[in-house]
Amino acid sequence: MHILSVDQFEQSWLEQLFNRADELREMDHDKKGRQDLAALHVGKQLCSLFYEPSTRTRLSFETAAVKLGMGVVSTENAREFSSAAKGETIEDTVKVLNEYHYDAIVLRHHETGAARQAADVSRSPIINAGDGKGEHPTQALLDMYTIYRKFGRLDNLTVIMGGDLANGRTVRSLSKLLSRGKGNLLIFVSIPELQIGADIKEVLTANKTEFREVSNLEEVAALADVVYWTRLQKERLDPGVKITHNFVIDGAVLPLLKQDMIIMHPLPRVDEITTEVDDDPRAQYFEQAGNGLYVRMALIDALVTT
Repeated sequence: MHILSVDQFEQSWLEQLFNRADELREMDHDKKGRQDLAALHVGKQLCSLFYEPSTRTRLSFETAAVKLGMGVVSTENAREFSSAAKGETIEDTVKVLNEYHYDAIVLRHHETGAARQAADVSRSPIINAGDGKGEHPTQALLDMYTIYRKFGRLDNLTVIMGGDLANGRTVRSLSKLLSRGKGNLLIFVSIPELQIGADIKEVLTANKTEFREVSNLEEVAALADVVYWTRLQKERLDPGVKITHNFVIDGAVLPLLKQDMIIMHPLPRVDEITTEVDDDPRAQYFEQAGNGLYVRMALIDALVTT
């Protein structure tokens, strides 16, 4: 089984995964539990194949595998420091890795659709850790897990997503998952150059999920159960495109938000959430990143258990 898109995830499967993540989190909090974790998948190996720089995704996957007793082989910038620099295709790279008999391959790639290309020739499960402007399914899983831990449900939520929605793969995947829940309202805060793609709007419409598009957070802030903010993806902007509009959450925005809501961000942030927000109990983006470890542990555990 490959993990390529959130389209694969059923609601019942999500709940099972989140329950397993809770179990693994509990085990990780004492010495005996960690010893039990480390005995789960001894002798198995994970390949961490990243063609783009990453901190949270790569390290959380590798830490997850180590905590589960697996060996890890890793490259953090294969785009420059592998045979890709010589012109080798992703298919040929994966065919070689097949000969090393990994139990799973975690792949991040700069080209949209690369994860699918890799999966088409791979005997080992491919886990899509982000492909170009396409999807980031495991980020969506940890995002949903963060929301689930806060509210105990995945429906009847108002979620505001703001910033660079055109180039951010995290909001694409999260929007698709949220469209599975009943009664969810998605509000996109952006400008025409950065608005969410038409394909995502088609998915929302097909799933009868209500959505709105606005250009100002202040006019909708009071509605939010979740505010999911993103950075400007400068590395993915078309050459010559200049964006002067800044979407910023700072101390002036906080009074507009409900007391029982949460603020999320896939990280890294630049200046779109100021550091004064960090001490607000509604700021969940560091805990959100931490949740990624346990979701990815649960995912790897499910994939390599035989």
